[in-house]
Amino acid sequence: MARLPIIAIVAAGLAGLSGLVPASAPARDYLILVAGDCGSAATKVVRDTGGELLSAQPSSDGQTCIVTVLVQGSGSERPRKVTVRVPM
Repeated sequence: MARLPIIAIVAAGLAGLSGLVPASAPARDYLILVAGDCGSAATKVVRDTGGELLSAQPSSDGQTCIVTVLVQGSGSERPRKVTVRVPM
């Protein structure tokens, strides 16, 4: 039962936020464009290495992605962290 008042408070707060952005403002004023997406590069690295994705971020030059995966060791070896630069 305690959830209902919390939901009402959150809904009221969100409704109040709608007044902060004027309805006539163009959407492009509120968008931040990025050079590219590292999702496909991360998927490829995970598939190729068989590892677990730790992070994927665009490099400062905007042309490559820096993908870090955790690859399980064979037998009793410890897992190792592998960082790869992949073109976007």
